[in-house]
Amino acid sequence: MLALRLTWGARPAVQLRRLLVALASAGTGFLLLCTLGHAISHPEDPSGAALRLAWCLTPVAATVHFALAVARTDPGTRPRPGLAAVGLGPARLMAVTATTTALSCTLGSMLALLFFLHLRGDLTGMPFDGAAADFLAAGAPLPLPAALTLLGLVPAIASVTVALVLRPRDDRPAAAKREARSYSRFGAYGRTTAREPFGAYGRFRARRTAGEPGVPGGDTPAATPTDENPAPGPGQDSALPPLPREAPTGLPWGVAVLAAGLAVEAYANRQGTTPAAPLPGGLAGAPSVLIGWLLTAVGLAVAGPGLTHLCGRLLQSTRPGALRLLAGRVLMAEATRIGRPLGIVCAVASGAYAMASLYDTAGPEVGPLTTLGLLLVTSCTLATLLTAAVEAKHARSDTTAALVRLGAPATMLRSAAALRAGALLALFGPLTLIVAELAALPLSS
Repeated sequence: MLALRLTWGARPAVQLRRLLVALASAGTGFLLLCTLGHAISHPEDPSGAALRLAWCLTPVAATVHFALAVARTDPGTRPRPGLAAVGLGPARLMAVTATTTALSCTLGSMLALLFFLHLRGDLTGMPFDGAAADFLAAGAPLPLPAALTLLGLVPAIASVTVALVLRPRDDRPAAAKREARSYSRFGAYGRTTAREPFGAYGRFRARRTAGEPGVPGGDTPAATPTDENPAPGPGQDSALPPLPREAPTGLPWGVAVLAAGLAVEAYANRQGTTPAAPLPGGLAGAPSVLIGWLLTAVGLAVAGPGLTHLCGRLLQSTRPGALRLLAGRVLMAEATRIGRPLGIVCAVASGAYAMASLYDTAGPEVGPLTTLGLLLVTSCTLATLLTAAVEAKHARSDTTAALVRLGAPATMLRSAAALRAGALLALFGPLTLIVAELAALPLSS
């Protein structure tokens, strides 16, 4: 009931994002049901049905990733004053977020089932009744348990993923944890600190420094001014976003996985392996080529935060001004939040570019289900990137307010945003084209 009240009481922008999650879940559920219809109409080809089901894993992953991004930006389940007093602690808020995600995905699955039954001709009274009766095996009875199992995959996986990612965590250093446990064991002050759900280290990583009152170790200074983090002057705010303590560590691993994927594709081309796994749209490729494509996609996703952090550092090189300094600081601070969705978008764009370059117009046409799958994956990845950008904007709202108080013009903030977008496009655009050309090379020769 609480999840329903928080769902209906949200703002229109939040409702729009939840509606997009429902639409993505509907598209994925329809693809899964079409796979079931193909298996019913072709009982003599179980390997083909299994291959179609395996290709549906990509839209499922894209939908779950988008649902997770929407759940992270849901303001209805953020900690607010008074919620912990009525029993809505971190675990309850996480459960409400997972329930809201499950409701959105379940709504989409039900829409997919209605549309599937309508195209089969089981539901009448609407246009295009039974338009795909032959393709969806309208003459055979639909196994309801199998259909409900396939439709329950996206809500179940999405809600479990949201619960695991947004679970309450204590990100304090080991010394602070030991000190908090000692306080909780020997004094009331420690018990209060240990029971604090969101004040110091909450689900949204709002950390309090050790120099603030009420935090163990309050006599130690919060931070030491350096050349990169100068101390603010008297009566001034620290408007620039703080630099992260360390750069993302996934760049070397991502480059290694990306190189391994390209090497696997090149090895498959050299060996001349016979095609065994047809790709969507009439293409054909060996299993090793598919493994290479998967490794390149994983490598781009892992290397995305490191590349974003490097892009922000390059913006601040060679005597930066206020504009480049602000843009670079924001990129470095938001590298983890923005970099991974950006890497996934690059992986999807490189795969789509490779498939478009390999497509033969004289061959078989791309079917409607393949088109739906490509549109679904592309839309989900782009929507995930935009949602992550909205989350980053909300996360640095305090920095933006401090800049406005210091007299920064609005044109400067817009110029910094345009500079960040241009720098990311200049880095990831050529990288996507290079990876796409190298990924399409084994199948073009």
